[in-house]
Amino acid sequence: MLMAGLTAGTIATAGTAHADGCYTWSRTLSQGASGADVTQLQIRVAGYPGYGGVLALDGSYGPATAAAVKRFQQAYGLSADGVAGPNTFAKLYELQDNDCTPAHFTYAEMNKCNSDWSGGKVSAATAKSNALRTMWKLEALRHALGDKAINLSSGFRSVSCNAAVGGASNSRHMYGYAIDLVGSHSFCTLAKQARSHGFNTILGPGYPDHNDHVHLDHSSSRFWSAPNCGI
Repeated sequence: MLMAGLTAGTIATAGTAHADGCYTWSRTLSQGASGADVTQLQIRVAGYPGYGGVLALDGSYGPATAAAVKRFQQAYGLSADGVAGPNTFAKLYELQDNDCTPAHFTYAEMNKCNSDWSGGKVSAATAKSNALRTMWKLEALRHALGDKAINLSSGFRSVSCNAAVGGASNSRHMYGYAIDLVGSHSFCTLAKQARSHGFNTILGPGYPDHNDHVHLDHSSSRFWSAPNCGI
């Protein structure tokens, strides 16, 4: 789906950084560029849209993508010009594993229900693709919180798994792009910081049945509610 068919240790073409087994960019990208390589970049910087933003994965390098790249560059101490070149790609290669997941999150963490990703409201391939988008946003969230671990309690659910845990009939978990967070950070810290990392839905303390976790997803419209956190 998102794999490039490269082997680990492949040397990229002139002007690019040393890549891994997931994906290699072969050109510098800036405003006006378009194509599948832009989409691949957008997936990885989707956690940097700015407060309340959601970056479209449309393969078009417009102002929003340039701004997200700039925030990514700033977050990792790179020259922040909004242009994705060798240094930016090198940092992305450093952050991603050979299956395209970011360094600190895995498909297994995102799916504790059904290892083949079937049985949801979308195809297995789509559910897995949605989960990948979420993981890159979580990587940005984790970095913003000092690179301390974030624990995931629930990700993708098949329809049967969702029913077994009492999930809502229209739960976004069945689409692969919802995640519930617990762990080392306070719930309010997670909920507040998530507002800057591309999540349209944020539910936390004070919202019914969400006092023991924070729910995040990237549904099409915004709904933030964590009253105990001032959200």
